[in-house]
Amino acid sequence: MKASRSILVSTLVAGAIIGIALTLSTNWESSSPAEHTDAPQFLPVTMPEGATMALPDFATLAERISPSVVYISTVSDESRRGMSRRGGSDPFEHFFQRPPSRGLGSGFVLDEDGYIITNHHVVEDATKVVVRFNDEAEYEAEVVGTDAKTDIAVIKIDGAEGLVPVALGDSDQLRVGEWVLAIGNPFGLEYTVTAGIVSAKGRHINRPGRNAYDDFIQTDAAINPGNSGGPLVNMSGQVVGINSAIFSRSGGNIGIGFAIPINMARQFVPQLKEHGHVTRGWLGVLIQPVDTDIAESLELPEAAGALVAKVFPDSPADEGEVKVGDVIIEFDGRPVKKSLDLPSMVAETEVSKSVEVVVLRDGERKSLTIEIGKLEADAAEARPVRAKALGLSVQDITEEVARELELGPDPQGVVVTAVANGSPAERAAIRPGDVIEQIGREPVSSSKEFRRLLAERDEGDSVIVLVRRGDQSLFKVIKPAEE
Repeated sequence: MKASRSILVSTLVAGAIIGIALTLSTNWESSSPAEHTDAPQFLPVTMPEGATMALPDFATLAERISPSVVYISTVSDESRRGMSRRGGSDPFEHFFQRPPSRGLGSGFVLDEDGYIITNHHVVEDATKVVVRFNDEAEYEAEVVGTDAKTDIAVIKIDGAEGLVPVALGDSDQLRVGEWVLAIGNPFGLEYTVTAGIVSAKGRHINRPGRNAYDDFIQTDAAINPGNSGGPLVNMSGQVVGINSAIFSRSGGNIGIGFAIPINMARQFVPQLKEHGHVTRGWLGVLIQPVDTDIAESLELPEAAGALVAKVFPDSPADEGEVKVGDVIIEFDGRPVKKSLDLPSMVAETEVSKSVEVVVLRDGERKSLTIEIGKLEADAAEARPVRAKALGLSVQDITEEVARELELGPDPQGVVVTAVANGSPAERAAIRPGDVIEQIGREPVSSSKEFRRLLAERDEGDSVIVLVRRGDQSLFKVIKPAEE
């Protein structure tokens, strides 16, 4: 018993001494003038059994980065809702939804010429963009280019002097478990700094029509609405990601945030600065994952690659003799481990470049030479068509939208991308993700046809539409707003 008490007392005394030592060490560090060096500062912590761990000096990093981070406010034409998969509840909707006419976001300075990186959804449909710095300097910005597929945008301010560009890191070198900082303006609370770790890499999230190019960094650093477009920073003070989304059913952070890898931005930002949009390669196939059942059925050596479910007529894949049922396992010398790898590989490929595509067909390996085409703007972006009187927006059904909404082969109609609050469409229970197949008795083949059919109707008339929602088809009557 005495021996036990002695051990307990010794432990408590040792703990007190360690606690005093840590307090003195911490007070000494915090009372010293901050030294701005390129190398991050660390505070030593003594661990049991002689182990040591270094904690990053987040304060010094935040001081170095804050002059480069900006607060972005926007004014837009109209409130829009994100399209939910199959019309259901979308846990990402809270993050992407903007207030009726004003929006908040973040960004960071790319160079001394005034170019700033942010998210596409921060400045989408904006009629006015205002940038404010930590020193309260404020400038109106011009939207130079945006890319909905990757959610990257470039804006520019003029007349600013002494801009401090960020240092860009290498997101490919990030490791799971590595410390990172997220800096931005959540809920309008300017220059908020949060810390966390890299939770995962290569995440794909449910963004209908867009997630073919997802390659998100997942982090538990607190990210909230308003953080969009702000930097994710490593412990060397380099930007490794662009904060973009959270998974949340309440609209607030629950420890699952997503950032766009900065290496993706490196690739597309020059195109956005020069052309205002991104040009991508096009193969012309619909693909699906190869699971264990499919692998066994097709007698494949492993569940890997991208299974071709459809080849579009006159596409590069068609001309290169790709067949339905082929499993693409290599593209331009790179292995295709899973189906989600292929769209990014194709998109990054220079238009008109001939590439070797290796497929498994009937158990045999075949090498095909394919000249990559250009993904046209209409197919890439499928710009929404707005019907203001009804309070909704629609777009053509692209390959990716068809896959995301599980519409099957050769879907007909247009997909609803947005429904305005309190609109006739909302009162008729039309939802984002619905597919409008008919107006009256007339089939709808495209957004252009949709607009034409609406224009032929008398203003003030009710509109009956045939809506496909999941596996169901039902008629809805959209009644115009009463004056």
